[in-house]
Amino acid sequence: MIKVTRLKSQDHDFVLNAELIETIEKTPDTVITLVNGKKLIVEETSEEIVRKVMDYRRAIFGNWR
Repeated sequence: MIKVTRLKSQDHDFVLNAELIETIEKTPDTVITLVNGKKLIVEETSEEIVRKVMDYRRAIFGNWR
C-alpha cells in the first residue's frame, strides 16, 4: 500500500494498493491507471509513485531473490 494525494480534492491523502497499478502516465498531471480501468489523478510525480512502489515492494519482499 502506498499513500498518494488526489489532485485538487477535499480528501487529502489516501492509500492505494500498489499491486493494482497498471500504468503511470505523465500528462501535465500524473494519471495512475488501475488494472480495473479506473484512473486516478494525483499530485505526486510519476517518479515519486515509482519510488513509493519500489519502497513498498522492498518492505514486503526485502532482498529476496
